[in-house]
Amino acid sequence: MDTKGYVVIVDAFAPARFFPPEFHEAGYACVRVQSTPEIPPAFAGSLDLTLYADNIVHTGDLEETVRAAGAYEPVAVFAGSEFGVEFADRLSEAMGLPTNGTELSAARRDKFTMIETIKAAGVRGARQLLATSADELAQWHKDLGTRVVVKPLKSAGNDGVKFCATPEESTAAFLELAGAENLFSQRNEGIVAQEHLFGGEYMVNTVSRDGKHHVTDIIATTRLSVNGVHDISNSCYLLPRHGEAQDQLVPYAFEVLDALGVRHGPSHIELKLTPSGPVLIEMGARICGGDLPHYVQLATGESPFDWTVDAFVRPDRFHERRDNDYEIQRYFASVGLVSAKEGRLESLRHLKEIEELESFHDLSQFVPLGGTVVPTVNDSTYIGFVRLFHELEEVVMRDINTIHYLDGDGMYAISEES
Repeated sequence: MDTKGYVVIVDAFAPARFFPPEFHEAGYACVRVQSTPEIPPAFAGSLDLTLYADNIVHTGDLEETVRAAGAYEPVAVFAGSEFGVEFADRLSEAMGLPTNGTELSAARRDKFTMIETIKAAGVRGARQLLATSADELAQWHKDLGTRVVVKPLKSAGNDGVKFCATPEESTAAFLELAGAENLFSQRNEGIVAQEHLFGGEYMVNTVSRDGKHHVTDIIATTRLSVNGVHDISNSCYLLPRHGEAQDQLVPYAFEVLDALGVRHGPSHIELKLTPSGPVLIEMGARICGGDLPHYVQLATGESPFDWTVDAFVRPDRFHERRDNDYEIQRYFASVGLVSAKEGRLESLRHLKEIEELESFHDLSQFVPLGGTVVPTVNDSTYIGFVRLFHELEEVVMRDINTIHYLDGDGMYAISEES
């Protein structure tokens, strides 16, 4: 096809599949760069190479990859997933394109360095420890005197996140995670422990250009304690741009972006709104997961996809509009189906009632009938997600609660596997 030019997306998986059509509409084609010879198995099924003009596999020689990508004279390089954040920094910097740079790359991936970096910049962050031994962690937990969260330095999707009420639980979490394989099929390089933050949990999604930030959407979550996990999300829903919580979250989120050196491209910021104000859980210099940006686009008419296109190929348009607030045309929610059982899935008993809800939009069922259900403990073990849309917020909130009522032991017809 005739194009105005090319953009390079590093490690485009899952939601990044929505980028090529958006760039195509603006007249640009996408080239995919794969930062490792092998694709992590967790993402292998989410890749459609027909969306890309080329797929360049980096085998360790940065100069060679720069030459291969440079043949397309791209106008931008950015990360298509958490896995690609650091290499996107290296590649964009080496090619002299708009970049977040490599100086703070580690702070945008390493969860311990991330929090220490924002605190050094004067932004509030959680108390934490880079644990080098189980005994050190147990003593720190004892001295802290409150619940702690133990997790790998680098992962995603709540993989390996442990909520620990006692030093003994922290010790067990350390021993389980140290050296274990994470979501990216890599060995955990280290373990971080942080004080457990109490308060509502939110997501602020943004796109940046030249250090100026635009909020594309703000999402609230509901939580529950189940399957030994103290704080797992069972639904999320889109909030208006402004409100009591939003007006506290956004200025803090912008401070986090500045402290972590985010100047260009999409970001996903997870926050707790504690009684004393917002506190960072973690930030990803990439698109939000779970296909949420796609549904935000259906709800507001725009999303991080549109704004990322503007930021990289129409920067003047981005700057002209970046202070414009998004407007909700239809309220949206995504409700997770959370299983406490394990075995062979015979049926979802209340599926018909869910599909008849007034705001029902669609269902993504990850475990087919006859497949194996396991207790839901992270983003990879939900049985599925129900998406809701309606012009009235009250209808969406009612249907969220109805699904929560239906979802439980009575939802899943399970036969135990031998």
